[in-house]
Amino acid sequence: MELSNVIALVTGGASGLGRATALRLARKGAKVVVVDLPVSHGANVAEEIGDNALFCGCDVTSESDVSAALDAAEARWGTVNVAVNCAGIAVAKRTLSKGGAHDLATFSKVLHVNVAGSFNVIRLVAQRLASTEAGVDGERGVFISTASVAAFDGQIGQAAYAASKAAIAGMTLPLARDLMHLGMRVCTIAPGLFKTPMLASLPDQVQNELAKQVPFPQRLGDPDEYAQLVEHIVSNRMLNGETIRLDGALRMPPK
Repeated sequence: MELSNVIALVTGGASGLGRATALRLARKGAKVVVVDLPVSHGANVAEEIGDNALFCGCDVTSESDVSAALDAAEARWGTVNVAVNCAGIAVAKRTLSKGGAHDLATFSKVLHVNVAGSFNVIRLVAQRLASTEAGVDGERGVFISTASVAAFDGQIGQAAYAASKAAIAGMTLPLARDLMHLGMRVCTIAPGLFKTPMLASLPDQVQNELAKQVPFPQRLGDPDEYAQLVEHIVSNRMLNGETIRLDGALRMPPK
């Protein structure tokens, strides 16, 4: 898919991997709907991009919120044909600690936001895309979700987070198979240690220690490197049904 023909919805677009993705796609000529919570800095990101972007305050688990964002995109440019799911939350809690058992509400919330939120966006975009005219090879659109190396190398205290990211990886192939007859591709990126706001807020010493765990290159990932892979997936039609680790050969230890 040519980037100049892309109308992309990027969730979690106010910061980190989502922001880098929105910026890169816009630089390459795409129109970008920056989606994040109303209290986020998403409006600032859209303003930074300029005319090729708009911000929609949105809870990705809400059908009405996502539908409203798609309506706004259609009113301005047309049907969204690329969706990148970067929105997500993380918690660090052991299954059993001195405070008792891991509370079920927190576990459920992580799965709801990360898994149901990603699926909600994909299903609603796919529904609208199905009635559009197909392009080269019959292609209509591309969906990219964000897992994590925690899906495969979950650490102590990551039961909820790792379960959610493993679910995102696990639904990638079934989604690709569900949507193949409509000319829609589905891929997932599983990043390692990236310098997102969460990691960037840690002391330099801690960041350096984390970077040393990466075999090569021995540093934290740049969010634009994630965005670069998004760009390639959008452009390369043979990438479909795949979860791609982007981690510098990192394999996380237990803690």
